[in-house]
Amino acid sequence: MKRNIYIENMPLEKAQTLFDQRLQEENCYRIQTEEIETTDSLNRITAAAVLARRSSPHYISSAMDGIAVKAAITAGATEVSPLNLSRESYLEVDTGDYIPLEYDAVIMIEEVNFINGMAQIIKAAVPWQHIRSVGEDIVTYDMLFPAFTRIGPYEAAALLTAGVRSLEAVKKPIVGIIPTGTELVAQGSDEMPPGQIVESNSHMLKALCEEWGAIVKKQAIVIDDKEQIRQAIQETISQCDIIVVCSGSSAGREDHTAALLEEMGEVILHGLAVRPGKPAILGLIGQKPFIGVPGYPVSADLIFHLFARPLIYQLQGIAPPLIPELECRTARKMPSPMGVDDFNHVNIVKIAGNHLCFPLAKGAGITTSLVKSDGILCIQRGSEGLQAGDNCIVSLRRPLNIIDNSIITIGSHDLSIDILTDILQKRYGLRLISANVGSMGGIFSLRRKETHFAGLHLLDYETGGYNISYVQKYLAGQPWMLVNLVKREQGLIIPKNNPGGITSLKDLLLPQIRYINRQNGSGTRILLDYLLEKENIPPEKINGYNREEYTHLAVAASIKNNASDTGLGIYASARALDLDFIPITQEQYDICILPQLFTAANLERLQTAIASDEFKERIMAIGGYDLELSGQIIMANNI
Repeated sequence: MKRNIYIENMPLEKAQTLFDQRLQEENCYRIQTEEIETTDSLNRITAAAVLARRSSPHYISSAMDGIAVKAAITAGATEVSPLNLSRESYLEVDTGDYIPLEYDAVIMIEEVNFINGMAQIIKAAVPWQHIRSVGEDIVTYDMLFPAFTRIGPYEAAALLTAGVRSLEAVKKPIVGIIPTGTELVAQGSDEMPPGQIVESNSHMLKALCEEWGAIVKKQAIVIDDKEQIRQAIQETISQCDIIVVCSGSSAGREDHTAALLEEMGEVILHGLAVRPGKPAILGLIGQKPFIGVPGYPVSADLIFHLFARPLIYQLQGIAPPLIPELECRTARKMPSPMGVDDFNHVNIVKIAGNHLCFPLAKGAGITTSLVKSDGILCIQRGSEGLQAGDNCIVSLRRPLNIIDNSIITIGSHDLSIDILTDILQKRYGLRLISANVGSMGGIFSLRRKETHFAGLHLLDYETGGYNISYVQKYLAGQPWMLVNLVKREQGLIIPKNNPGGITSLKDLLLPQIRYINRQNGSGTRILLDYLLEKENIPPEKINGYNREEYTHLAVAASIKNNASDTGLGIYASARALDLDFIPITQEQYDICILPQLFTAANLERLQTAIASDEFKERIMAIGGYDLELSGQIIMANNI
C-alpha cells in the first residue's frame, strides 16, 4: 500500500484563518447551555442575562448599631442643650435590624448616652439617616450581569443575595483525548526496557483543557493499529465537542491520524510552518473540530495553545484571556530558520534594570523546557534570528512578580547549586535560575554582566590552583567576589562492579571502552585534558572523547543506561545513580559573585543560605564533598 508522506508547510496565520473559517461554515461554534445551581456556579459562564429575583435589602433596615427614632422629635438637640428621649420614643437596634414604620432615622450608638432608662442625644437626626431602604443595593428584576459573564466569587455572592437559586449557564466543552502509540505505557517503572515511553502528553493536555474551562474524556492508550484508532475516534465523536489525537500526526509507517481523518471527515491542513509542531493536523469529523497533535511534548503544547485554547474559549462564548507580554533583551544569539515561525522557550531575569531572556535547550522532546519556561519568544517567519542584545517581546508564562524576584547563575553544574535553589525558595521565596554552560561559559557570562554569579572549577595548569587566575584575567576592571562553595572528588564514574575492568585513565585507550565527555569549556573537560597531557594520552585515541554531556548527572545517566562505559565526573553523581567511582583528584568549586548586580537583601540571602546548617548537612549527606572552605571569600576585587 502506498504511503502518503507529503506534509504541508502552511503559514501559521493562514492556518488559523482557514481553520476558523471552516469551523464557522460548519456551525462548529454553536454554544450549548444547561441549568445549574447557584452554589455550583463558580467559574461558569452565564448563557443569558441574569435578573435579580429579590431586592437587597428586601426590608427597611438599620445601617448602624444605635437607636431608631422619629427624626422630628430630636429637633433642638445640641451639645449645649442635650435632649433626653424616653424609653417609649426610641428602639435599640443593631446593624441589619428591621426598622418599624413608626421610625425614620437611626442615631449611632457612639452618639447616645443612656441615663436612667433615658437616651440622651446631643445632635438632631435627619430623616432616613443610617437607614437602608428597600433595594438600596439590588432591586428585583435588576440585571445583575449580562450573558457570557464568568461567575467569580463576587458574582456568586451577588446571585445568592439576589435570590437566584439557579441560572442558565454555558455547557463546558467536552474534549476527547486519544493517546496513541504502541511504544507508550501509562506509568512505566524504574527499570523500563528500551523502547518504552511513558505517556504523559494526554495528562498535560487534559490539565490545560481543565484550566481553560473544558471537561476531558481521556481514553486509554491505543496501539498503532489503524482500526483500533478508528474505533476510538468513533466512540469519541458522539461523546465530545472536540476530538484530539495525541501523536501519529507525522508521516511514519505507524502514523495513521491523517489517513483516518481523510476517510472519516475532512483534513483542513496537515503541516504548519512553525517550529516545533510542523506535523500538526487540523480537520473536521461531522461538525466536530479535530486536532492531531505531534508526539513530542513541546510540540504538543505549542499546537494546543495555538489551536485548542481559542477553540475551547469560543465554545464558552468568551475570548481567551490576554497573555501578558514583556519587552526583553536577548542575552544570547538566537539563530532561526527563515521559513517558519520559530517559538523559543526562555528564562527571564532582571539585571541592572533590564529584563534579559535566555533561550532554554531546544528540542521538541525536552519536557523540562516547559517546566522551566518563563515565556515564549516567537522569531517570526522571514527572520534569520536575533543577535545578543536585540530587543524582543516575550509572551509570559510566569507571573512578572516571580520573574522579578529571581537571580540567575550561569556556569558549571554541581548538585550544591540545586540545594541552594531549594533553600532560597523555601526560606525566602527567592527563585534561583541555573544554566549549565560550563565554567568558561560562566566566566564569559560574568564578563558580559548577564549573570548574578557563576559556578567555576577552572584548573590553572601552571600553578595547580583553581579559578583565581581566570577571574583576574577575564574580569579585570569590575568588582567581583570569589567564594568557595565546596571541595569535591573528581574521578572516573563506572558501572556497578566495574564490568570493563577500568582502573585508571590509561584504560581509556582500550578501543572497547566507550567514554562520555563533558562539553568543551567546562571545568571537568579542562581537568581531563590536563590529566591526559600529564599521562601522555592522546585525546583522539579515546573512543568517545567528542561525545559530550552538559552535567555530571547526565554523564552518570549515560553510564547507568549502558550508553557509555565511563566518564570523568564528581563522586556525588556516581552515588546518586548507584554507580562505582575511581577517585582521581580533589578540586575546588567556587562561585564568582558580581555584588553590584545584587540587591543587598538578595546577596545576604545567598550568603546566609550557603552558611546555613541545612546546606552543610544536605551536602555532607550526598558524599564526596569537603566543606573546609565553604562560605569563605577566597579573593575579592573591590573596585
